[in-house]
Amino acid sequence: MAGGVRHSASDDELQENHEINVTPFIDVMLVLLIIFMVAAPLATVDINVDLPASTATPATRPEQPLYLTLKEDKSIAVGNETISRETLGSFLDQRTQGDKETRVFLRADRAVDYGALMDLMNGLRDTGYLKIALVGLESVPPRPAPAGEGAE
Repeated sequence: MAGGVRHSASDDELQENHEINVTPFIDVMLVLLIIFMVAAPLATVDINVDLPASTATPATRPEQPLYLTLKEDKSIAVGNETISRETLGSFLDQRTQGDKETRVFLRADRAVDYGALMDLMNGLRDTGYLKIALVGLESVPPRPAPAGEGAE
């Protein structure tokens, strides 16, 4: 015999659901992901500089790096703002709140001559900023050929 289903007045009411609804949580996470994907490229420096390559091991980067850029036309930019050589010291003091121990990351275009780079470094030293790091592109050094290869 088949079993029957009993209907009562209490069966028509909705029962409590003890499961967590994760759909709104996933929606919020996807929206945040899209926001960060759009905002991340905007947080970088937008000045194009043709940097020379270096084979040195990269150093750790601070949370708020201070980039000083010497462009091909020998103009100076701090971050994305172009400044004059005369206002360099006061602008750096304002940006670092007067902390002369702040490391300044110096970038220069490949076309800039060595003398112009040294003049800028001397200007930084004269204003009291002695911690200067030179920025370059990372390149992989060529590996030597294993012994026995290439020798005839």
